[in-house]
Amino acid sequence: MSRIGKKEIIIPNNTDININHNQILVKGPKGSLSYEFSYLVKVEKINNKIQISKLQQTKKSREIYGLSRSIINNMIIGVSQGFEKKLIIQGVGYRSQLEGKNLILNVGYSHPIQIEPPENIEIKVENSTLIRISGINKETVGQIASKIRSTRPPEPYKGKGIRYDNEYVRRKVGKAGK
Repeated sequence: MSRIGKKEIIIPNNTDININHNQILVKGPKGSLSYEFSYLVKVEKINNKIQISKLQQTKKSREIYGLSRSIINNMIIGVSQGFEKKLIIQGVGYRSQLEGKNLILNVGYSHPIQIEPPENIEIKVENSTLIRISGINKETVGQIASKIRSTRPPEPYKGKGIRYDNEYVRRKVGKAGK
C-alpha cells in the first residue's frame, strides 16, 4: 500500500494549478508544466492543498496512486524552485566548455563530444571541470545529467571520468609489482 500517495501536496503561494478532467497544469515563476494522470486516480484541489485518491482497489491503481502524487509534487517544486544537478570532471586534460548552448566535452577521446540540451534545460560550466544542469522538469534534468556522465563514467583505478557531485567511486588496488 502506498504511503506516498496519502500525503497531501501543499501548494506554494506563487503557483497556480488548474485541473481539467485527467490533466493538471501547474504554473509558477520559473515556467509551466502539464501532466495527464490516469483515470484510476482522482486529483482534487482543496484550498491550498492537492489530495489524490484511488478510484478502484486494483493493483494497477495502487501503483499509479503514489506515482501520480510524486510526479505532481515534483512539478510544483520545479516551477517554484527548480532542480539542479552538478557533475565534476576528473582527469588530466579532461575539460568542458560551452559553445552557444551546446556543451563540448574533451574527455580523452580522439574527438570532442557535443551535447545539445533540450529547450527547458540550462547548462553552466564553471572552471572547466564543474558542470551545473538546471531546469524545471526533474526527469529531463536527470536524463541530461545521466547522458553527460555516460560519455565517460568514472573508472575504479584512478577515478578519472565524469561523476555526480555527491557520488563516491570505490577505488580498486592495481596490480602488485614483482
